[in-house]
Amino acid sequence: MSDLETPVGRILVADDNEPNRELLEAYLAGDGHEILMAVDGLDALEKAIAEQPDLILLDVMMPRLSGYEVCQRLKQDDATKAIPILMVTALKEPGDIEKAVAAGTDDFLTKPVNRLELKTRVKSLLKVRHLTNERDRLLAYLAEVDGTQRDRSAE
Repeated sequence: MSDLETPVGRILVADDNEPNRELLEAYLAGDGHEILMAVDGLDALEKAIAEQPDLILLDVMMPRLSGYEVCQRLKQDDATKAIPILMVTALKEPGDIEKAVAAGTDDFLTKPVNRLELKTRVKSLLKVRHLTNERDRLLAYLAEVDGTQRDRSAE
């Protein structure tokens, strides 16, 4: 993948407003991403755990669980804490941004979403996700090689 390419990923879009979900999907689908949809906070949490997406676009104001709660729970779970979360919200107060950061969000955008800004942040977060995955694979391989060498030296 060159620096100019957008990494392709599985993106979970979580928003209780259908037109918002459709707009985000329309902005991103042309880049070859697989787009998953969640209609509320609990649905987002369940799908994130089950599907392990590469990125989550998370609305803040949702029924059943807020985006803050979803983000906090995902970041506290070893199985999902490495998934980047981009909070997308109409809230613009500094306290709202601080609350999102405290919940563990990796980045945030305010609505209405600018297409170029969204695509740029998605590209950056997917690059980070892919590099993290590659690092984890390399570390697992090195641990395996190290373990094999120790086993041989013990014989």
